[in-house]
Amino acid sequence: MPGRSSMRACLVSLSLMWALTPAPAAEVTIDLRIAGGRVPENLRLVKVKQGDLVRLRWNADRPLRLHLHGYDVELGVTPGVTAETVFSARSAGQFPLYIAIPDRRGGHTHEEPPLVTVEVEPR
Repeated sequence: MPGRSSMRACLVSLSLMWALTPAPAAEVTIDLRIAGGRVPENLRLVKVKQGDLVRLRWNADRPLRLHLHGYDVELGVTPGVTAETVFSARSAGQFPLYIAIPDRRGGHTHEEPPLVTVEVEPR
């Protein structure tokens, strides 16, 4: 039968292993409504953890094209239809999401400020 010191050492080792094991990634779904080119103030900052699967569900009052910087995700939104932006939050940092306005060169510009900022916190 093991002594108290070896049992204590085993418990300390197990505690350290548990503490150093990263938390499992979550699946995060957030519903966002764009009205008049704006998202409600309380939804303009979306916080997730690195590694999470993020699903942003969009509804809008007019046709829009959205662009999430840093993840290079673009999405068209049509009134009356829920559109989804889905991505794995692989990179930590703050990533602005803008309404993309087509330009003459086939690219786009952005309205300021961003509709939403996605903040990915390190896990």
